[in-house]
Amino acid sequence: MSAERLVAEPVNYLTDGWTIRSWLLTHDHKRIGLLYLASITGFFFLGGAAAALIRFNLLTPEGALVSAETYNRLFTMHGIIMVWFFLVPAVPVTLGNFIVPLMIGARDLAFPRLNLFSWYLFMIGGLVALYALFFGGVDTGWTLYTPLSTSYAKGHVVAAVVGIFISGFSSIATGLNFMITIHRLRAPGMTWFRMPLFLWSLYATSVIMVLATPVLAMTLILLSLERLFGIGIFDPALGGDPLLFQHLFWFYSHPAVYIMILPGMGVVSEIVTTFARKKVFGYKFIAWASIAIAVIGFFVWGHHMFVAGQSLYASLVFSILSYLVAVPSAIKVFNWLGTLHKGTIRFDAPMLYALGFIGLFTIGGLTGLFLASLVVDVHVTQTYFIVAHFHYIMVGGMVSAFFGGLHYWWPKITGRIYPEMWGRVAAILIFFGFNLTFFPQFILGYLGMPRRYHSYAPEFQILNILSTAGSTILAAAYLLPLGYLTWSLVWGERAPANPWRATGLEWRTPSPPPTENFAEIPTVTEEAYNYPPPEVAQQHG
Repeated sequence: MSAERLVAEPVNYLTDGWTIRSWLLTHDHKRIGLLYLASITGFFFLGGAAAALIRFNLLTPEGALVSAETYNRLFTMHGIIMVWFFLVPAVPVTLGNFIVPLMIGARDLAFPRLNLFSWYLFMIGGLVALYALFFGGVDTGWTLYTPLSTSYAKGHVVAAVVGIFISGFSSIATGLNFMITIHRLRAPGMTWFRMPLFLWSLYATSVIMVLATPVLAMTLILLSLERLFGIGIFDPALGGDPLLFQHLFWFYSHPAVYIMILPGMGVVSEIVTTFARKKVFGYKFIAWASIAIAVIGFFVWGHHMFVAGQSLYASLVFSILSYLVAVPSAIKVFNWLGTLHKGTIRFDAPMLYALGFIGLFTIGGLTGLFLASLVVDVHVTQTYFIVAHFHYIMVGGMVSAFFGGLHYWWPKITGRIYPEMWGRVAAILIFFGFNLTFFPQFILGYLGMPRRYHSYAPEFQILNILSTAGSTILAAAYLLPLGYLTWSLVWGERAPANPWRATGLEWRTPSPPPTENFAEIPTVTEEAYNYPPPEVAQQHG
């Protein structure tokens, strides 16, 4: 009987070829998205293991677990893996790859072969970076500041730089593919202001990828030339400018913050409107806010350099611009709250992750305003206040959005329903574990504990113990989805085409979708998120 049922099942992208070759040479955007998902999951847990060792080392003031030299290598490994091989690619290359063609009513991305090539570039870059980190190590921190990285650092700095350099081309290829796909392959009737907000956020992200990543590539080439051949680019003893590296690095790396967070904002926009059963509040404001963040983000890199020696006038300008870039982010938060107002809200796991994102991102954003102030930044720079702020935005925000999107589209991706109760438990544990881990670090930083130190003054121990306790809860919470999502692949209930009763073209296909996505290209005749008014929804609920 099971064999008959197997034969009767329609062919979908998962069953259209079972060999390893059919996966490794696929041009199907959905399969490539899953290849990326498997890859970044591995990188996430590698980076997380390094973070766990860092936190356990900081249980005691003397740092008894590892040596100072090993500690430097651990926080460098954690930073490089998490930033370039998880946070930057996470949402675009996994959820973006899978969902974008389905959302716009296309059969695939504009350049399927380039899409596959970008995954191979990503893997090659990642493996080269892992070689550098595990066989010799790097002790510069993920920011690779000169002259430490060019003249004094031990280990395989150039190999790590080559790995990041290669992965950058993967980002450029992905961004280019998304931009052209959104421009050229939208279904008939899907105008720009009928597009889902997830597409707006990915479009803005793609612009940053294409324009900013080449600057990082050039910077890494210059760093390698100085380290290998002694060419005076950044070293003042050779006629170089030590601040030049910081200007070039942060010109890429601050926009890269928005590469990480903008896709997460798009995910939250999709989830909030679906689970509030209500049309998104201020659609055009959220759409244009994504573009504004992408544009203004290119003009605020100097706030990372308030104590580096740049002119006071430049610092004042960058301070004002740093306040300005917070405005479109705040617009998004207020519009999400406006969408929730008087909505028919369901607190399923994706919604809990989205609400967690809003809370954690808001805390991270508000503390960013502290850092935009010259007088406060001078006091807390290079302390654990910076660590906490960065993680509230990147980990608390982006990772919550990533998990929210993964749960939201999991039935579409796999054709299976995950256990809802465990999804809710994981979302709540991540929120509380994260706050217990990182909120004490705001206090540590304000009190003056510097970051990246192997040991610390005894008066900071209690707060470090709290932070480490929170990290164990957070680690367990991150492992939970790996368990129950894997379980659902075998024992989960079959998913209908639209389990959330959401709008959007991706929900018009079977779960999981067929290889070609749509039997016929759909025609869009209405605006995005065309939910009935709340009073009508309640009457028919």
